[in-house]
Amino acid sequence: MRFSSVIASAMAATMAAAHHSHDIKREQAMRRTLLEHTKKDLSHCAAKIRRNGLEARNVKRRAEQAAALIEKKGLMKGVRDLSALNTSHLSGEDYTLDTPEETLFASNGSCVLSPEVTEGPYYVSGEYIREDVTDGQAGVDLHLELQVLDVNTCEPVVNAYTEIWACNSTGVYSGVSANGNGNSASDTTNLDATFARGIQPTDTDGVASFDTLFPGHYTGRTTHIHVLVHLNATARDNGTLLDTTASHVGQVFFDQDLIYEVEATSVYAANTQQLTLNEDDGILQEEAATSDPFIEYVLLGDAVEDGLLGWLAFGIDPTLSKTVNAAATLYETGGVQNNNGGGPPGGPPPSG
Repeated sequence: MRFSSVIASAMAATMAAAHHSHDIKREQAMRRTLLEHTKKDLSHCAAKIRRNGLEARNVKRRAEQAAALIEKKGLMKGVRDLSALNTSHLSGEDYTLDTPEETLFASNGSCVLSPEVTEGPYYVSGEYIREDVTDGQAGVDLHLELQVLDVNTCEPVVNAYTEIWACNSTGVYSGVSANGNGNSASDTTNLDATFARGIQPTDTDGVASFDTLFPGHYTGRTTHIHVLVHLNATARDNGTLLDTTASHVGQVFFDQDLIYEVEATSVYAANTQQLTLNEDDGILQEEAATSDPFIEYVLLGDAVEDGLLGWLAFGIDPTLSKTVNAAATLYETGGVQNNNGGGPPGGPPPSG
């Protein structure tokens, strides 16, 4: 373990206070401390990724996935030229209908180590290993590919359990009962909900894929998805993972123009919480200063309601390891709130 004492001290000082409420200033301070002790530059990996064929495989996989999603949704039938997939918004660049496939579906060029952040107050342990995390929720479909690379070797990190969680269209996180969540803290039935939460192992190219929904927003934060990477974890026979150690905890974000488009749809417009812009989100500002934490994407049809294909490649240092604190744990009998910030004793995680 290469987690320094100053980082451990910072974590200990903030975790208890941050639990069951969302203290954004503490989260920013924690992220800053972690970032100061983390190697950031991964530019040396770019040439190797191209040389070993990983980037070519990425382009091919994303193009094929887009075609499959379009066919599944019954959109643009008969169209075989995938360069005609509308517009991709990456770092402010507009790609036209004539953009070549190898450009449209390429990874970001600024290979940097994804900054570490805290897990925040809404992490739930014991979630299901599954690709589809929609659970019948309404919203804009998002097929999300996350690619995990080793900062030390520039190689894909294989069989790493990659976990995501986010709020729904109205700003509610499933699995927790907490002040600051998008619903009432007294709504304990939400402890049993699992929407927008799931875990997938990375494949031979370091890719974990999810069928999720574009997240909503809640007061004080811009639209984002949490990402956590578990190494050397073992899945349970019932298809869950109960592991509170992580080699990476981060957040990924979306272009502001895309957020506006989604928020204008009827499902998201019902959210009465104040929308925080990217430029006003302190955590995003710090992350963007050292990395490109924005999801690259293409629209699958003529409108955002037709769904999105999104992807992001990021680096981790597999030699790092830390304990994460769960606000709740999902057991076979349902979700249980962890008042002390740690996993309480209980029965087995939920049955398959």
